[in-house]
Amino acid sequence: MSDKTLYLIQSSFIYTDHILNQLDQLYGSHDHVVLMGDAVLFAADQRLTNKQNLYLLENDAEILSESIPENFKSISYPQFAQLVLDFNRCISLK
Repeated sequence: MSDKTLYLIQSSFIYTDHILNQLDQLYGSHDHVVLMGDAVLFAADQRLTNKQNLYLLENDAEILSESIPENFKSISYPQFAQLVLDFNRCISLK
């Protein structure tokens, strides 16, 4: 998986728009993205609709007023830990 990157989007709500713009410049078709904390409120953002391998933590998804978008997979903490271990390159965007 050396050519793949795991992006952890952990930004506060106010900075997530800027972070998603950064992600558009960095994201490759084989990369994976996890939205965490307030960033899950951007799960329905148009910039994420054309991306694959999108995740959010099931505990963080509780703050969504709507259902989880179909292009996202809700994962538990143990699944998240395993996902992180599967990557050689992990970038946290705050």
